[in-house]
Amino acid sequence: MADVRRAAREWLVDSAVLPGPYLVALSGGGDSLALAWAVSREAPAAGVRLGAVVVDHQLQAGSAAVAQRGADMASGFGLSPVLVKTVTVGSDGGPEEAARLARYEAFREAMKETGATGVLLAHSQDDQAETMVLGLARGSGPSALKGMAPRHDVFHRPFLTLPRATLRAALIDAGIDWWEDPHNSDERYARVRVRNTVLPVLEKELGPGVSESLARTAELFRQDSEALDALARTFFLAHREEHGPGRHSLNVALLLGEPAAIHTRALRMLVASVGGKPPTYAHMGHILTLLHRWKGQSALNLPGATLERRDGTMYASFVA
Repeated sequence: MADVRRAAREWLVDSAVLPGPYLVALSGGGDSLALAWAVSREAPAAGVRLGAVVVDHQLQAGSAAVAQRGADMASGFGLSPVLVKTVTVGSDGGPEEAARLARYEAFREAMKETGATGVLLAHSQDDQAETMVLGLARGSGPSALKGMAPRHDVFHRPFLTLPRATLRAALIDAGIDWWEDPHNSDERYARVRVRNTVLPVLEKELGPGVSESLARTAELFRQDSEALDALARTFFLAHREEHGPGRHSLNVALLLGEPAAIHTRALRMLVASVGGKPPTYAHMGHILTLLHRWKGQSALNLPGATLERRDGTMYASFVA
């Protein structure tokens, strides 16, 4: 209980948060209930107002009742306002990604409705380790290996340094029951297989503390990645040329004068600056061919944009 409340208190102090209100993203599961309970105990002394948003994904029978139970518990903790948002999960990017997209859209709607400053998420050290393993397995770059940030945009994660077991132990000590999402044991999901199979094998074969080490590695990646992002952003803003709405460019010679870690980021920023979606690893391979092995190729068609090299310049253009 002390560790969980301390983490909530440190979020209040270290984040220099505004008075709010903030919304706790609450599912009724152990992690989010521990977050709601801890911040409800610590926020009044800091003068921070807290509410909650419960998302019903409608993915299983009885989901409405589970959502309402979570909302009632949040109200019992003294959180206000408490919203229940019912969403329809699409199919983009697979079931996990589709549910995440629907959930985050509900969070943003709840913020607009309540005038909230931000949303608190209950991701734990174990979630960070799972994210790291998935990123490694998929061959992801720094954007995935740096894991989740303690704070990104309006989203705050006070519990990234706490193991999931600590959150559950705090609830037991406080006499609070929680709901176990059946999806957390559904082996169809890659994250569940990492949680229930991969990480336990690593702990058995390599010794205890693997999750903590992976989470620490993610934080180190984050520090390096954020520094490189800042350098690339400075380069991009200094050298980007605008050619009317939806058409920007960067000079090839200037790009080639920068290390790969900078010019690859700058090219991603170039595509994003005209409204294109972030290029995938495969897309970046084609983009870098334009940069390093130019032989008169035609423009690349990317999601939401085109990229072409002409007269020593890389042009990105918006595509509706």
